[in-house]
Amino acid sequence: MIKSILLAVDGSAFTEPVLQYGVNFAKDFKAFLRVLTVIDIRIFEWAVAIGVEGFAPIIPSSGYQEESQKLLEQKAEEVLKKTETILSKSGVDYVLEKESGNPVDVICDKARLTDMLMIGARGEFAKWSDKMLGATLEMITRLCIKPVFITPKTFKVMKKILVAYDGSENASKALSLAAHFASNLKLPLVIMNVNDSEEEGRSILSEAREYLNAYQIPKLEDKIVQGVADERIVQISSELNADLIVMGSYGHSRIREAILGSTTVQTMRKATVPVLMAR
Repeated sequence: MIKSILLAVDGSAFTEPVLQYGVNFAKDFKAFLRVLTVIDIRIFEWAVAIGVEGFAPIIPSSGYQEESQKLLEQKAEEVLKKTETILSKSGVDYVLEKESGNPVDVICDKARLTDMLMIGARGEFAKWSDKMLGATLEMITRLCIKPVFITPKTFKVMKKILVAYDGSENASKALSLAAHFASNLKLPLVIMNVNDSEEEGRSILSEAREYLNAYQIPKLEDKIVQGVADERIVQISSELNADLIVMGSYGHSRIREAILGSTTVQTMRKATVPVLMAR
């Protein structure tokens, strides 16, 4: 199921854990790694747009654009050079790629031909973003058609998986992905349902267990909790020492998403462990 993984790297502090998780999964799943860094051309488009349409127009010189382009090209080459130094010692099969364009478009397009995308929770401007999710990442999680594995700033060996399951279509995809990971990596799996009704929660978890019977999972537990979904998912993952949260992409309430942000986004923002978002 996981035989080709796209690693999106930008040279930020999140690049190294992306590579570490990528190498581990490449070994566990005998998968091929495609490492991609994108030269973001939006900076030039924005500079021109601001120059033409701004309150006090200043048109950037061609020299400025050429020098900026050269610096970004040099940075991309350095990122790939350091990446190759790390991967060449890992014993996994990989290829390095450099592309120019809008990072969201390029990454989503490249991800189409892989089984999973792996990317850091924040990018090169992380020090200014605090706990906010990177804008590029949030857009990617909405547009990418493949599962997205979001890494935190530090790498940790996975020993337990938590999957959030509510019976929805996207949650079913998450359950399937969690089952694949738990059975192949020989890790215990906890199924979690956030529900104010104990009876309904038990019914939902019962169907999840029935589905998981077909998989060889070392240890299977379930848990019903009440409260705000994203807060409880993060809290329970911490209490259970889970090293990976698996969940479906986004919810059903567009009104809630517009006001508060979806459970998926809020979980990705607050989690201190990787989040695997199923599509």
